Amino acid sequence: MKIIVLGTGCKNCKTLEEYTKKAVEELGIDAQIEKEEDIQKIMAYGIMRTPGLVVDEKVVMSGKVPKVEEIKEMLSKIA
Repeated sequence: MKIIVLGTGCKNCKTLEEYTKKAVEELGIDAQIEKEEDIQKIMAYGIMRTPGLVVDEKVVMSGKVPKVEEIKEMLSKIA
C-alpha cells in the first residue's frame, strides 16, 4: 500500500503525517508513506484544501485532520 500525505508543510499537514504513521503502525500493515509538498503535484490530485490523504493513488480525504482511529478505519477498508 502506498500512502501520500499532501500538504505544504503547515501544522495540520504535519499532524496528518504523524497520525497516518501511527495508524499504519497500530494496524501493522505494510505501507509506504510519503509526504508531498510540491503545490503543483498536490493540485494534480484535484483537492481544493490541504491536508490531503492519498492511498494507492486515490484521494480518500482532504481539508481536515482526522483522528488516528478514523485513519485506521479508512485504511482497514482499503487493505
